[in-house]
Amino acid sequence: MTAPLRVGIAGLGTVGAGTARVLAAHRDEIARRAGRAIDITAVSARDRDKDRGVDLSAVKWLDDPLALAADPDVDVVAELIGGADGVAKALCEAAIASGKHVVTANKALIAHHGQALATAAEARGVALAFEAAVAGGIPILKGLREGLAANAVSRVYGILNGTCNYILTEMRDTGREFADVLAEAQAEGYAEADPSFDIDGVDAAHKLAILAALAFGTQVDFKSVHAEGIRHVSPVDLAYARELGFGIKLLGIATNNGAGVEQRVHPCMVPLDAPINHVDGVFNAVVAEGDFVDRVQMEGRGAGAGPTASAVVADIIDIARGNMVPGFARPAADLEPPRPVPMSAHKGCYYLRFEVVDKPGVFAGIAQALGRHNVSMESIIQRARDPGEPVPVVMTTHDTLESDMTEAVAAIAALDAVVMTPRIIRIEDL
Repeated sequence: MTAPLRVGIAGLGTVGAGTARVLAAHRDEIARRAGRAIDITAVSARDRDKDRGVDLSAVKWLDDPLALAADPDVDVVAELIGGADGVAKALCEAAIASGKHVVTANKALIAHHGQALATAAEARGVALAFEAAVAGGIPILKGLREGLAANAVSRVYGILNGTCNYILTEMRDTGREFADVLAEAQAEGYAEADPSFDIDGVDAAHKLAILAALAFGTQVDFKSVHAEGIRHVSPVDLAYARELGFGIKLLGIATNNGAGVEQRVHPCMVPLDAPINHVDGVFNAVVAEGDFVDRVQMEGRGAGAGPTASAVVADIIDIARGNMVPGFARPAADLEPPRPVPMSAHKGCYYLRFEVVDKPGVFAGIAQALGRHNVSMESIIQRARDPGEPVPVVMTTHDTLESDMTEAVAAIAALDAVVMTPRIIRIEDL
């Protein structure tokens, strides 16, 4: 009988402990599916006494996670520490150099160093697997790499951050302000104490960079991802969006238009009847568009112990089976250099909201600012208020270049009659 595959886990936090529980709970079935047993032989974590819901008393404990790379009783290192650099990066590099397979859920690590790690792993003849780095339990990387291998993928997009999706859903349904819902998300454990990576779009940008590389066969190019968060989305915007026939989602969108790859993360207005508009709460969804398959959408929980651990264990099972496909669908040396399309070259429709002093000539000034910068209005909503109070104005535009829209908004903001920073949300035809 084939010898068991021996796994060392670095980090026993939410995902690490979840991985240990999955391997223990389904040990026999996993062995049948993998063709061999999978055993945890070593772990590295700070607190040996913490109850993690699984019996690890027979497992070797190592104080230094880097020791897993040199442990002769470990075939696969599961790096579940996190962080783009530091111990996580050093452990993966050392494990690969020692001839050990690496499985990680670390999107920041892969977004920043995936190319170098993949090159090293292929040279050493070991696997670098990172299904759990994008969209938790949704097997989107495997879907792109294997299920859609016969397609030329032109666009991949989705809801890649459950925290932001939860906040936007609650704001829409309750009318509460961003800060109030964020505090609730933190209390419920959906948001970190420092939520910046989530609400400023960085987490989604890491994931989008990985998706784009795998979908288009390019090197990972995180630095070219345009990232905006949801801090400035308000219940007012969500209400106007619904009136106009849209919902608001934080989306990551990567498009290969032939001239290059556009990668962007920002709040989007999407049609109310778009399937992705119905993905609410902490759920994620990813859509891939291929030339033969048309459009495929996968939806599920994008974070948490169970979903993410499920993806980690799936990668370990693949290694146990001997499925050694390149992590980015093609050898690292064959990944094309990035050809980034700048955000300024993006073209689409826009939603604008601002408040103005209700006096003669105001709309003439706004219209002139838009016209000077080649922006054409499609629709406008104006609400009356008491005399002397600022008047809210909402408008949508026809297709416009991002660079033109940026200049037009700056010109409008400089008008004396405009009393708030204009809000802008891009409209997506999905």
